Amino acid sequence: MKTVRPVQGEREEIQLAYIEINGGRPLQGEISSSGAKNAALPIMAACLLARGDVVLRKVPRIADVLVMSEILRSLGVRIDSGSNGSMIINCDSIKTVRAPYELVGMMNASFDITGPLLARYREAEVPLPGGCNLGSRPVNFHLDGFRTLGAEVSSDHGYIKAKARALKGSTIDFPKTSVGATKNCMMAATLAEGTTILENAAREPEVVDLANFMIKMGAKISGAGTPVIQIDGVSELRGTEYEIIPDRIEAGTYLAAAAITGGDITLRKTNPDFIDSMLTRLTMANQEVTIGKDWVRVKGRRPIFSLEVTTAPYPGFPTDLQPLLASLLTIARGTSIVVETIFDRRFMYVDEMRRLGADIWVSDRTAVIRGVERLSGAPVKAPDIRAGGALLCAALSAEGESRISGLEFIDRGYEKIEEVLKTVGADIRRVNHDAHGN
Repeated sequence: MKTVRPVQGEREEIQLAYIEINGGRPLQGEISSSGAKNAALPIMAACLLARGDVVLRKVPRIADVLVMSEILRSLGVRIDSGSNGSMIINCDSIKTVRAPYELVGMMNASFDITGPLLARYREAEVPLPGGCNLGSRPVNFHLDGFRTLGAEVSSDHGYIKAKARALKGSTIDFPKTSVGATKNCMMAATLAEGTTILENAAREPEVVDLANFMIKMGAKISGAGTPVIQIDGVSELRGTEYEIIPDRIEAGTYLAAAAITGGDITLRKTNPDFIDSMLTRLTMANQEVTIGKDWVRVKGRRPIFSLEVTTAPYPGFPTDLQPLLASLLTIARGTSIVVETIFDRRFMYVDEMRRLGADIWVSDRTAVIRGVERLSGAPVKAPDIRAGGALLCAALSAEGESRISGLEFIDRGYEKIEEVLKTVGADIRRVNHDAHGN
């Protein structure tokens, strides 16, 4: 995996890394949630809207945050470390509105900078984003929203160029619910003249967190968390202090690990409401779930019951947790059906799961999972972030040794995951070799 930011003057090396797991051990203990990746990234982008310092707490230390930091620095943003792991961001000395292709191409969330740049600086030049290859994720809803607010939008050599003398509030009706378009248009509308209405808006907790952050900076936003969001434009936003919400996908990953290993894990500093759909499925699968105000405990029980589940936008079952639930269902009693409605390439993990002994067959967007008695250790490769989490869970349950490569994906979404899993009893270690085999 390539380092994000090599030290100047040192030789950049390709690291061939993998995680080694000896499975079959029930995980037991407590884990505290990290800040949410999918909230932290747009909130970092939204700092472009503010005058003065923004202090962010509970920003996860993951590769995607490092990439977003480098994208912002490339624009002229100052980013410093504060006390207790906080991040201080100041965007008062922007030097350019053109983002570098080599960084933006590394993740989909990088396109979140477009709306804030357009709102505050009336211009943005941002390449089409990259990230996990989960299928088509066009940005046309974002661009149509910008045009509705009065921007001129064009495409040139892979760059999206948006420009406006002034943005004016309007009604944006998304043809299909889109988290990315909801975030970008909401950010753009905060400094527009007049009132903007977003209809068929995404309702995810990360969208609500972004709205709450901007409200604390002085934005006037109502309705976040519902299908209709209203933004009354203001003249400026100011720096503030803010704490990122807990990561619900990370939470679902560790709770799935508890269930699949027959373990007993209590997740602290979390929000059970964010993962209600996952907790409901775990209960339906015969797992013991106990819920507190800011904690959840899952005790793995046998047998695991088979399920039928279909992904859907929030508050439905999240596509990002689909591979994690599928990993549990590989050793369930009977046959499970998983239908994916969001991403057409979400089942890329299936071939790797088969290496571990899973009996899974996919037709179009439906996976049929016939539960087996046990999984067996094998070498596998993560094809995307959440597939990586699912393969980790499966390997923790499997008999024998597994080696998981593709850590460049896992590190994008999970903060020091092997160290966290060690604290609850996993036999796991990270192995690094350079390109010369050292």
